[in-house]
Amino acid sequence: MTRYSKGARYERELLATFYGRGYSVVRSAGSGVNSLSPDLVVIKEGKGIAFECKAWASTSVTIDPEKYQSLMQWQDNTKMDTYIAWRMNGQGWFFIRLSELYKAEKNYTITMKETKRINRGIDLIIS
Repeated sequence: MTRYSKGARYERELLATFYGRGYSVVRSAGSGVNSLSPDLVVIKEGKGIAFECKAWASTSVTIDPEKYQSLMQWQDNTKMDTYIAWRMNGQGWFFIRLSELYKAEKNYTITMKETKRINRGIDLIIS
């Protein structure tokens, strides 16, 4: 399975999860290719939430500075909470606020350990 198809499959999984909870959901065309918008936007009762989805079997998630700035601009422009949605194998989805990433030498990142310490699952962001 290619990296793109794996990522797309998990984006569709998260899309279906929100749809099943009564949200209207949009998946961005070209997500993973451009840095203009997040991968998913979900809306219910006038409240929107945006997600940049990652499904990495790694000890950390990284976002390049251009994508990070684009997501911050999206959040500022739309006033939507914008999260990194990290699907960890066998552990489900974890949601990370952009402000929780830290600036490393070449990118923005957060470790698996820190993400698990925050322990923000889907129920905490939609309640």
